Amino acid sequence: MSHSRLGDLLLRHQRISREQLDMVMREATLHGDSLTSQLVRQNFFKERELVEFLAKTYGCPIVDLDQVEIDENATTIPVNILRKNMALPLKRKGNKLKLAVVDPYDINSLDEIAFISGCKIDVVVAAESQLNQKLAELSDTDAHLQQVMADLGAMDVEVLDTTEDDIDEYSLSAEIETAPIVRLVNLILMDAIKRGASDIHLEPYEKVLRVRYRIDGVLHEIMRPSLSMRDAIVSRLKILARLDISERRVPQDGRIKLRLSRAKTVDFRVSVLPMLFGEKVVMRLLDPSSLQLDMTKLGYPEESLTRLKHAIHQPYGMVLVTGPTGSGKTVSLYSAVAELNQPGVNICTAEDPVEFNFMGINQVNVDVDVGRTFPAVLRSFMRQDPDIILIGEIRDYETAAIGIKAALTGHLVLATLHTNDAPSTMTRLINMGIEPFLVGSAVNMVSAQRLARRICPDCKSPERIPAAALLDAGVPENELSHFHPMHGAGCPTCNGTGYKGRTGIYQVMPVFDEIREVIYAGGDSDRINAIAMRKNVKTLRMAALEKVKAGDISLEECLRVTAED
Repeated sequence: MSHSRLGDLLLRHQRISREQLDMVMREATLHGDSLTSQLVRQNFFKERELVEFLAKTYGCPIVDLDQVEIDENATTIPVNILRKNMALPLKRKGNKLKLAVVDPYDINSLDEIAFISGCKIDVVVAAESQLNQKLAELSDTDAHLQQVMADLGAMDVEVLDTTEDDIDEYSLSAEIETAPIVRLVNLILMDAIKRGASDIHLEPYEKVLRVRYRIDGVLHEIMRPSLSMRDAIVSRLKILARLDISERRVPQDGRIKLRLSRAKTVDFRVSVLPMLFGEKVVMRLLDPSSLQLDMTKLGYPEESLTRLKHAIHQPYGMVLVTGPTGSGKTVSLYSAVAELNQPGVNICTAEDPVEFNFMGINQVNVDVDVGRTFPAVLRSFMRQDPDIILIGEIRDYETAAIGIKAALTGHLVLATLHTNDAPSTMTRLINMGIEPFLVGSAVNMVSAQRLARRICPDCKSPERIPAAALLDAGVPENELSHFHPMHGAGCPTCNGTGYKGRTGIYQVMPVFDEIREVIYAGGDSDRINAIAMRKNVKTLRMAALEKVKAGDISLEECLRVTAED
């Protein structure tokens, strides 16, 4: 820190005398302190007062480091350099780096950080005590990771020949139970939970081993462990998931249960798939405490929620939830089942696999290897006196036929299906081989959905978008004046992404009598869609634009998750 520049500034503003400044500078030099630290210690300033003085003088914002979350992607500069320059990166976006400093006029320090990071610096002023605390935490984390990596690098981890048939399972197990491998795997699992990730991807390439987390539906690269650790890490995960570590030629699926406290456990659904350069591991995080089962908080518009609740409270018929993988279909079904879960009803579910278990609901894991297929389980359900049946996914004609039959014989059936929108669901069932009159008679409602990232509330700000772009997106010309799109500028809360959390985009389509007539005639999806729109059923793009209008999601996100009408 530049003592002379700060001292001159204080003298120029008559905040301290020359004699007092000389004394403080002597003490700072004697004790190896900064000038700001000695000014506070000698009671010339309170720390907050000094921060406000510097911020006002240089026209910089003040940041409370206790109230912000630091973007870990921004802290790639070595901690010793940050400590030398009393600086802390908060957020990196493109070639801009938001940097918290104690002295914003220490040009040499700012130039050094700019040179190392290759970024333009956006300065904010922080209290020295807070900055020291954050740097200490970074040092602890950095030291921990370096120790884990050092221990791993020092290990003689044998990379086994993937073509070898006879693998010594017990010696490999002993090797991967060593502390560094255990600590690194635990670090990956715990870090994913902390960041709110939904999936962990461990990906082997020819010269790189990459770890990525899916956060709010988008993958982010987190680390690249040494390639020599590949087999040891995968084998450790296999042991935790109770899989066969000696089998590396076929896919395997398992589960890991991690107990965080006496009251909190997190499950990881593990999938291992042999790739060109080793086995890729994908783990889906299943955290019961984060499961949102309140239908009113999933993002349904009021009219759509009313229609959906009316459908699931019918005594019989089929309600279908459609959308691509990762669009939140399971959560929507679970929230419906949670509302219907009463002592007076018998609810049976067939899932592949069961993601969350619930008291009062009879859940069955589908297992094709032992003949426990969806059709086999559903046939058994019919002998179990069910009131409500949940089908995890309709994949084939037989499953669809049994579900339709159950819906027509006095049961409420909830199921998921992979289609692009609600109207095309009817055509899909008919194309699977179900007679049109059965589809029209059995299906009460179809709800298509997507998940879109919410704009971060802490950095939400208006976004200037040309009228032509809004029109191209589908905004009616007479509504242009009512559209004021927002976006996230990026802040520590959202790690510079501009997004925090997700919300649902829904097309909730009851099967009206006019739609049944079209289904009986063969199910033209365009005609079904036209009728639905006349009945005030919004398309997915229209529903997403309503969220843009309300300031919940950005126009960019709307275009990313929905197709043009």
